[in-house]
Amino acid sequence: MIYLLFSILSSTAIFVLFKLFDKYRINTLQAIVVNYVTASILGLTLSSKPFNISETLESDWFFGAFGLGMLFIFIFNIMAIVSQRNGLSVASVATKMSVVIPVIFGIYIYGESTSLQKLLGIILALAAVVLVSIKPKSNVRLKNKLLLPFLLFLGSGIIDTSIKYIETYFIEVNGIPLFSATIFGFAAITGLFVLIVKKLKGHLKFNKLSFIGGFVLGFVNYASIYYLLKALDHESLESSTIFTVNNVAIVMLSGLIGLILFKEKLSTKNWLGVGVAILSILLVTLA
Repeated sequence: MIYLLFSILSSTAIFVLFKLFDKYRINTLQAIVVNYVTASILGLTLSSKPFNISETLESDWFFGAFGLGMLFIFIFNIMAIVSQRNGLSVASVATKMSVVIPVIFGIYIYGESTSLQKLLGIILALAAVVLVSIKPKSNVRLKNKLLLPFLLFLGSGIIDTSIKYIETYFIEVNGIPLFSATIFGFAAITGLFVLIVKKLKGHLKFNKLSFIGGFVLGFVNYASIYYLLKALDHESLESSTIFTVNNVAIVMLSGLIGLILFKEKLSTKNWLGVGVAILSILLVTLA
């Protein structure tokens, strides 16, 4: 459970950092690219195995890491577009409701338990995510412009599901740091390509704060993936339980931090969501 706790804390810290980026006018795209470079270097440094290009290319998880790296950048861009066009509430709901994809995958592919108590906890978790994500005075119209929110929902779910699948069948003992570093490396390469194109078109002005923010974000982002993989590797916890508790706890903790540190207002629905989130975690973990 300690790995799951660290995953929740580090993932929540990512949202806090993005909030600070907005406050201090840090270029998010530049910070994201620096973050991936930092996370990749960190993973290579922490890996017990020396990095070998030929061995990495021949590894069973190489193409999975390549696909995930590309998907990471794509989903981050989709998340930014949805936040701007549809609002933060829609982006948050679409991202966190994706927990249903790896949960269903875990139940049907890995044959994980499906007790009534666990299913009730999962349903309450989805309800909690929606209640906590809808901010006061927000007008969430999911029927309008559904394509991008749906892509965000689908992409986030595919990322979580793919990470669990690759971790289960292809990653060897002590191979998590190198696998994580490779994912971030491909994401960094993709992001750097985008920045180069923008620079050549004259649409990019480098921001020094972006490097600092991206460096800090890289450490936190790497920790979130590393500890999630370590939690998934634990035999006593099922993936459906881990993903449910992880996502709901992140939403709940992020809401509380927003209330305390950033003085964000929580409506009655938000507070109800926090309570439902706590209940869902108890139901799933005790199932």
